[in-house]
Amino acid sequence: MWGRPGTAYVYFTYGHHYCMNAVTEREGVAGAVLLRAIEPVEGIEVMAERRGTTDVRLLASGPGRLTQAMHIGPEHNGTDLTDGSLYIARGSRAPLRVMRGPRIGINTATDRPWRFYLAGHPCVSHFATTDVARGAGRRRTRPSRGRGRGIMHVATK
Repeated sequence: MWGRPGTAYVYFTYGHHYCMNAVTEREGVAGAVLLRAIEPVEGIEVMAERRGTTDVRLLASGPGRLTQAMHIGPEHNGTDLTDGSLYIARGSRAPLRVMRGPRIGINTATDRPWRFYLAGHPCVSHFATTDVARGAGRRRTRPSRGRGRGIMHVATK
């Protein structure tokens, strides 16, 4: 997480799955964005086989599901995400409603609204589309004031 911006930081968590972050800060400064979900648009059959489900909404809707569907593991730690076989590319510039809400799956700083997602998107992990929307004892979500409005595509060549 202290590497060059645009680098993959892949780690094993909870003893059973990998998560991937994209490093965002200058080298030597810890900072990254956890990739929580993607919308599968290519290679769906391969992802379905890896995940053991044909429900497209469940193929990569969560950080562990995403890495399993994309076959991302420790060998990808340190990968340059701007070029090569695993990369992040600019997506559609369609108007999107980006929401933010409380962080989940952690024990500290859960009050910080640092979880960003597309409002109503079927591939967003479960918590954002159900529990938060219903106000299940958590802070309510709200539109992001951030400037990022493009869809991020994660792809393997």
